[in-house]
Amino acid sequence: MSASTVLDDIAFDNAAKVALPARFAHLAVHDTLPKLVRHNAHRHGNETAQREKQLGIWRSINWRELEEQVRLWAIGLHGLGIAAGDAVAIISDSRPDWIASAIAAHAVRARSLGLYQDALDTEIAYLLKQSGAPLVVAENEEQVDKILRVCDQIPSIRFIVYNDLRGMRKYSDPRLISRDSLLERARHDQAANAHLWDQLVDATQGSDIAVLCSTSGTTSNPKLVCLASAPFINHVAHYCELMKIGPEDEYLSLLPMSWIGEQFMALYQPVVARHKLNFAEAAATVMADLREIAPTFMLLAPRAWEQIAANVRAQMMDASKFKQRLFDWSVKTAVAAVERDQHSSVAQWGVMRALRDRLGFSRLRFATTGGAAMGPDTFKFFMAMGVPMLQIYGQTELVGIYCTQRPGDRDFDGVGGGLNAEYELRIHEPDQHGVGEIAARHPYMFKGYYENDGLGSGGLHDGWMHTGDAGFFKPNGQLVVIDRLKDLAATHAGERFSPQFIENKLKFSPYISEAVILGDRRDYPAAIVCIRFAIVSKWAEQRRMSFTTYSDLAGRAEIYALVAEEIGRVNISLPPEQQLRKFVLLYKELDADDGELTRTRKVRRSVIAEKYATIIDAIYSDASEVNVDTEIAFQDGTRQRIRTTLPVRVLNRS
Repeated sequence: MSASTVLDDIAFDNAAKVALPARFAHLAVHDTLPKLVRHNAHRHGNETAQREKQLGIWRSINWRELEEQVRLWAIGLHGLGIAAGDAVAIISDSRPDWIASAIAAHAVRARSLGLYQDALDTEIAYLLKQSGAPLVVAENEEQVDKILRVCDQIPSIRFIVYNDLRGMRKYSDPRLISRDSLLERARHDQAANAHLWDQLVDATQGSDIAVLCSTSGTTSNPKLVCLASAPFINHVAHYCELMKIGPEDEYLSLLPMSWIGEQFMALYQPVVARHKLNFAEAAATVMADLREIAPTFMLLAPRAWEQIAANVRAQMMDASKFKQRLFDWSVKTAVAAVERDQHSSVAQWGVMRALRDRLGFSRLRFATTGGAAMGPDTFKFFMAMGVPMLQIYGQTELVGIYCTQRPGDRDFDGVGGGLNAEYELRIHEPDQHGVGEIAARHPYMFKGYYENDGLGSGGLHDGWMHTGDAGFFKPNGQLVVIDRLKDLAATHAGERFSPQFIENKLKFSPYISEAVILGDRRDYPAAIVCIRFAIVSKWAEQRRMSFTTYSDLAGRAEIYALVAEEIGRVNISLPPEQQLRKFVLLYKELDADDGELTRTRKVRRSVIAEKYATIIDAIYSDASEVNVDTEIAFQDGTRQRIRTTLPVRVLNRS
């Protein structure tokens, strides 16, 4: 392991030391997840730790049963020779076995490494090479196939443990081991040495690197961030104390476990605070599972909140005219009340309360959004519904969430402040308006980048993590995150604007899935827009429009008129110099598999600028259309040739 930028010796002289509250005093002794799981099993063995829905039925797992699963996984890994310093890669949906295998890796002093389930072979190969992982835990046949395709490039891989037996009989690779076989071997080893589990757990240390977590990689290949056990645990404890999270709380895991935010919320936090962790049955059942669990707090990325808001509006398209008018009036009234920092009882009792209950949000104490900026319109929509929305801010290197709004905050632009006095934020080299690069530090930060000898522009400077994000502090102390510093744009006339801010306003529309704002060093802002196909196709069917594919629908004049109307609404809310002048509807959706988005769904602007240069040049010319002749790739490996003409729509000035 070569982890540069080791932070152990950095003194945080300006930060006040904040002791852990009394309810977390045991963390000083139980400073790794295996120790905490064992502690929880001994003290609270019969309490529910997790629930998983299978075939429509919720199955509860108590702390004693969870410890048993982790114990068998750990003894199994130990029997395969997985040891201190090794990496155990996991590619799976959010499932109990993801949690058990990760904590088991920590129990043998190895490091867990989450891989995104939809990652391409090249991305998987890169991270496995970087980590040198000898073992991969794969959920099912699809994920096993991915690992086998890259195995020849990665000689370190000795074992592939798969959880789902379906479709696996055809394989004969000697590296393959079923989860059931591994756990059965572990039972024999446990019978031979009844103290092995305790010996393994007692050997774990709070200073051990427990988690390797990849950065989003918006500008280059992702880096592997090294996170140690005790700092991660203490960091989570401070958040739990601030937000009053405890055993009575419920959380439904919906985000990829490979993301630092979900490892914070679903791997560490349930073990630290002993709240119940729930796993949805499948992507198709998420909304039904939400209603059944009715979680007390949530974390979703802005894209997920935007999708929920769009789905609500799409469902209203099927309602009667009376219900549509009632819904529109209720939303307008409730949003206006939120903007005045008030509450509309009439709107709540008329529509919004019923809508909140139907979505499964009735018990929410707070709902958080993070991973990217959320548009203020989306934020206000859920606040108007009675959902207590809070914006959070963090980075992988800073162990996820370290900046958050507090319950009761009504600031649509800010992301709050540090968790407590130990968490320091500042604006580096602010301009005359106070805008500069956000820098932060706290005592629980990352240990360094795994196998990386250079930090680059996003690394540490005198103990501060320079985030690469532009921001400023409001008079009320709230941090406002504007955009990536490198993505802030200015027209030829020198008018500065944030592409992300305009994009988020556009994506509040139920008809717009993605937007990329152009205009840096150009005469005016413009946009490449992707339609939200499921909803736009429904809109088209209601009007008896015929179409065959996404590309066909996106090219229709009626759809251009629909999107132009939506952009016009956004333009009204923008200063004249930031208003969009032109747009095109792209013939496909932006896709992480094509390198256009990161796995956390952030736009890779450099890729867009290069890949769609012809379209962008046409927008900034006198052309009324642009011819496209290209190929698009599908997830199954097939390719389709696209030959189409994209109209360049000029917008009326507001």
